[in-house]
Amino acid sequence: MEQPSKSDLCGVIVIDKPRGPTSMSMVNLVRRKCRKAKTGHAGTLDPLATGVLVLGVGKMTKKLGQMMDTHKRYTTSIDLSATTAGHDSESPREEVSVPNVPKIEEIEKAVATFNGEVMQAPPIFSAIKVEGHRAYAEARKGKEFTLEPRKVTVHAIRVLEFEWPIVKIDIQCAKGFYVRSLARDLGKLLGTGGYCLEIHRTEVGKFTLAIAKKLEELPEFLSQEELISPDQVSEMLA
Repeated sequence: MEQPSKSDLCGVIVIDKPRGPTSMSMVNLVRRKCRKAKTGHAGTLDPLATGVLVLGVGKMTKKLGQMMDTHKRYTTSIDLSATTAGHDSESPREEVSVPNVPKIEEIEKAVATFNGEVMQAPPIFSAIKVEGHRAYAEARKGKEFTLEPRKVTVHAIRVLEFEWPIVKIDIQCAKGFYVRSLARDLGKLLGTGGYCLEIHRTEVGKFTLAIAKKLEELPEFLSQEELISPDQVSEMLA
């Protein structure tokens, strides 16, 4: 089957991103499957993160900003027995001595303090620019710097499970919240370690896992019928 040179496809597709690929690699994959139609994503997922990645195709790339401004929902498993430089499992573990293991009541109380508007410093391994360069690139060069805290909004947060040293948390938040920073800050509050073993995004606004497609489900080329139509997208953003 030959790939056409251009496409007039227009719509949205929600991918259930697996662990490993970058968000841009998913954009490039869908662009190819959409016969070179313009494609972009509505909010990056780290390579180690999984779940909902919303991709706009064709003229729907103009709606990506609106999609990014919707609420996000995540579940994350945090290891409280160690820290890492990037606050996730990509960096080497640094063991933390925890003489008094916190009880679930203490963890729930600490987690509740992150609800509402809070100040949060982004992780140094992030795409934020530092003197014109991406923070993660500067951090990988070994450069020392700090990122100023910024106001973020958490709509709801709760503990789902806890068995030392792993606590699983459900978070509903606005744009700009870093789950990896939550792991770091929770550990500081509890006097423990704190880094994300896994991060799973379950919602971006009304774009949920229920309508997300796994990579193995995608055909060689996508058709208009396999995309969420512009009219449907408008209803989901209303």
